[in-house]
Amino acid sequence: MRLALHEATLAPRTGDVPVGAVVLSADGTVIGRGRNEREAAGDPTAHAEVLAIREAARTAGSWRLGGCTLVVTLEPCTMCAGAVVLSRLDRVVYGALDEKAGAAGSLWDLVRDRRLNHRPEVISGVLAEECGELLTRFFRTNDFGAHPDVR
Repeated sequence: MRLALHEATLAPRTGDVPVGAVVLSADGTVIGRGRNEREAAGDPTAHAEVLAIREAARTAGSWRLGGCTLVVTLEPCTMCAGAVVLSRLDRVVYGALDEKAGAAGSLWDLVRDRRLNHRPEVISGVLAEECGELLTRFFRTNDFGAHPDVR
């Protein structure tokens, strides 16, 4: 989680919300890193999780990431939870809950939906206070006015 937190601290430099993620292989090696880059890239799909999963797939040479773990500072949204399921990650570890858009146990539980063909393990609350504080500081110091949906 400390590696994901480091990625998160880099996101505000481009005006992005401080969310960071890493993908670990079965042996614990980092094979993907990401931080929110929606503002930097002008891409609505440039969430930390998606970017880390894309890099991990390139590193692994396959979109199937069985045996791997996604570690992210904020509970994945529905898009990112879908990417977790579709990439066949074994596990998701996250820090802060996202009560407004979380899809790994708080608002929704997409990753463990019995109707889907893959259900990764979910571990929540890892360094939750530290992850949440990073987000709280960011939103206190930035005025989003017309953009209340900023993630």
